Amino acid sequence: MSQFGKFHLFFYTSDNSTAGPIDRSCELRGFIANNEPLRNLGSIILCGFALVAVVYLIWRSERKQAAVGRREMQIFLLMYGVVSLAEIFSVGGFITSTTVLKWFSSIHIAAIATTCWILLLNAIVGYQILDDGTLLSLSLFLVSGAMIFIGTGYIALDTGFGYTDTFKPDADYKNYGLYVLYFLFPIVCLAGYFILESILVLRVLGETRPMLLLAGAAVLFAIGQVFTFVISVHLCNAADGRIDGALFETLFTLLAVITLWSFWSSITEDTWVDEPLNPSMSDVGYDTHRSGRFDSQYA
Repeated sequence: MSQFGKFHLFFYTSDNSTAGPIDRSCELRGFIANNEPLRNLGSIILCGFALVAVVYLIWRSERKQAAVGRREMQIFLLMYGVVSLAEIFSVGGFITSTTVLKWFSSIHIAAIATTCWILLLNAIVGYQILDDGTLLSLSLFLVSGAMIFIGTGYIALDTGFGYTDTFKPDADYKNYGLYVLYFLFPIVCLAGYFILESILVLRVLGETRPMLLLAGAAVLFAIGQVFTFVISVHLCNAADGRIDGALFETLFTLLAVITLWSFWSSITEDTWVDEPLNPSMSDVGYDTHRSGRFDSQYA
C-alpha cells in the first residue's frame, strides 16, 4: 500500500519505529515562567532574533540601490519574517486554546509554502526574463504568493477544523493536499532555486566562489531538517523533555537565510560588462551598467 500522503511517517517513537497514530513518546515540557508553561522557549527566542535579522537584512538590501532583484529579495525576507512570527505561536507551546493554535499553525504552514515559492521566483529574476523591480515583476510575486498562501492556508484550516470532508485525514493521517503543499512543494522550490542559481553562477558568471555560500546555505538548512525529523525525539529524551529538535531547526534555518542573503549580495555587486540576458533591456533608457548578477565581484 502506498505511503504517499501519510503524515504519521514523519513522527517516530524513541526507538525509531513508526508511530501511528502520532506518538512522540517524549513530551516537550520546556520551562515554567510565572506558573505558565513555555514548552519551546529556545525557539521563541531564536524566532525573535530572526525577526531582528529580517529587519536588518531588509535595511541592508535597501542600501543596495542598484542591485538586481532588490525588491524581490525584500519580499522573500518579509515572508521569512511571517514564518518566524507564526512559528512563535504555533510551536512556542504557550497557547492553550486549540482553536487559536490551529489558526497559527495554518498560517505557519501557508507561510512556509509561500516563502519557498517566492525564493524560487527570486532565482528566475536573476535571468532577467522580466525586468526586476517593475510593477509586472512585483505583481507576479505578490499575486502568485497570495494565491499559494490563501490556498495552502485554506487546506490547513479545513484539515484542522473540518469545514468539509475534502481534506479530512484518515486513521493514518493521510492528507494528499497538505502533504504536497507542506512537504513536497517546498522541496521542489528549494531544489529549483539551487539548480537555477548554480547555473547562473557557474555558466553566466563563470565563478565558483559564490557557490560556497549557496552550498553553505543548503547544508545549514539540511542540518535543521535532520534535527527536526531524525534527532529531535532522541534530544528530547536526553534532555528530559526540556528541548527538542525544533530549537536547532529554527537556528539552522535562520543561519541558512542569512547565508542565502550573503550569497545574493555577493553576486549583485559592481557593474555588468556583458550584454544582458533579456534583449529588451538593451533598449534606449535602460541602464546596462547598474549593478547586477551578470558581473561578479570576483572577476
